Amino acid sequence: MTFTPTPGQTIGPFFGYALPYPGDHHLVPLGSPDAIRLHGTVFDGGGRPVKDALIEIWQPGPDGSVVRQAGSLHRDGFTFTGWGRAGTDNTGHFTFATLRPGGERPFFAITLFARGLLDRLFTRAYLPGPDLADDAFLNGVDATRRDTLIANEEVDGYRFDIRLQGEGETVFLHFPGHRPGNVASSTVATGYRPTDDGTD
Repeated sequence: MTFTPTPGQTIGPFFGYALPYPGDHHLVPLGSPDAIRLHGTVFDGGGRPVKDALIEIWQPGPDGSVVRQAGSLHRDGFTFTGWGRAGTDNTGHFTFATLRPGGERPFFAITLFARGLLDRLFTRAYLPGPDLADDAFLNGVDATRRDTLIANEEVDGYRFDIRLQGEGETVFLHFPGHRPGNVASSTVATGYRPTDDGTD
């Protein structure tokens, strides 16, 4: 049997009903000794905050190992799973309570869902540090745009803003094997494109 490829479905107005869940953006409980904050704002092409986006992160543990623990959808307050989900608020802001990822050049893998997208977008938030100068992946990105993949360090963690289009547009990634022809696969290092009805 052969199946005809179909496009991904535009994200709908159902975030508040189906996708958020208790503890979704708390990979560790608030107040945990080693907890850090990863937060930022999602902006559209006009510089306006996107108030109905959904962000998911994946990350290694503090020792740099790939986390393989279950329990992301039912937080028990003890198990670190390395995965979390956060919706943006009315100001386009999202926040996570998590642990600092380890590894030689640590980063958060980020997936973004938002209105006007036929499919999710992928990007990375690297932690700042001198070792990034030797990172082969970052060196493959246009030098004028590498900063869009690097988080800003703050007292309590890191800030990573996501700009879907326009000045300072975030670099988005395409992964081999991802369905061809969707928005994410056509926006490598360029960003997303607004819908024709102007709801960018």
